[in-house]
Formats: sequence, C-alpha cells, structure tokens
Amino acid sequence: MPVTLVNPMNEIAPEPMAPAPRLGSLEGRTIALLDISKPGGNVFLDRVEILLKERYGVASVIREMKPAFAKPARQAVIDKIRDADAVIEALAD
Repeated sequence: MPVTLVNPMNEIAPEPMAPAPRLGSLEGRTIALLDISKPGGNVFLDRVEILLKERYGVASVIREMKPAFAKPARQAVIDKIRDADAVIEALAD
C-alpha cells in the first residue's frame, strides 16, 4: 500500500490586515474579559479586573465564559461582549 504524505500547513497566504486601532486610554471604558474555560483563567481574570479598575480607571467590566476552550464562543457570548471598548481573552493552565 503506498504512503501519501499530506502537508498540514495552510498553503494559502492570508491577506495583510491593519491592526485594530489602539484605545488612547482605558479610563471610563468598558472592557470585556473572556474566560475560555481553561483551568486558572478565572483566577487570572479576577486579578486583571482589579488592576483595570484600580490602575487604569476602567468604568465597567463584562465577564463572560466560553463553554469549552476548544470550541468557538457561542453567539450569545459574542453578543454580550460586542459593545465593549476592548476584549481581553484569558489563556491559563
């Protein structure tokens, strides 16, 4: 039986995109914290939330969680964080 080798790399080059514009300041902003459900992510985001409010004057924080780290966020989660000024996603283990 012949052996077929398959290249797992995506051979299609992505089109260049400009990065999202940076916020001038976090003061008075709403920041969404997205926990992807990996162990320790909530601990990390608890600390990030405190720092955002105490050091950077963030007005409000939206906390959401994906049901599983290996799956895309549900539309309901995306809808809840859509209006935030910025989103921080937690990766931990």
